[in-house]
Amino acid sequence: MSFILDHLDEIEATVPGLAGRLDRERVAVAGHSLGGHTAAMLLGTGTTDPADGSPVRLPDARIKAGVIIGAPGLADEQVNQAMLERYPVMGHTDFSTMTTPALVVAGDRDFNPMFSDRLSYRWDAYTAAPAPKTLLMLHDAEHLFGGISGYDAAETSDENPARVAVLRAMIWAYLRSQLYPTDPAWDRAVAAFDSGSVESK
Repeated sequence: MSFILDHLDEIEATVPGLAGRLDRERVAVAGHSLGGHTAAMLLGTGTTDPADGSPVRLPDARIKAGVIIGAPGLADEQVNQAMLERYPVMGHTDFSTMTTPALVVAGDRDFNPMFSDRLSYRWDAYTAAPAPKTLLMLHDAEHLFGGISGYDAAETSDENPARVAVLRAMIWAYLRSQLYPTDPAWDRAVAAFDSGSVESK
């Protein structure tokens, strides 16, 4: 994403109809699962290069807010060791440096012992990060939150189009109010939300 931001002028000049429509002061990032890990790194999360032990931090100050959906959490005593052998970088996640505002989305049924024996693993990006952060918990949601993960592929175990629509609306409202601070979209969305819980710090 940083590469894309570095080349926005070129992109704007190349894509028909895009000229004059980009707001470089209001940039957000969103990602799901390992994409959520990528988003978290752009928001300030640190890790360690397993090859040489050097610290890795890739925050991009141009990104003003983010959404982290079902991302991997911290490697504690309950993490799956086979997963760490496959993805060694997951053993060094440090959310304490993620200072950019973010919405962390979790499902209260997003449990996968292939990653961790701890249900709260998927919302460590909220509990282990500094403020300002918001946790959006969706009741009965598993890892794909009721959605379909790819074209012509029904890979979700909890298909629920209504939940997907709610999640989309909540994410839009959060980003709208983060990027336009006087916009009441988020407060209104939270007031109407009845599919889980919201907490902030």
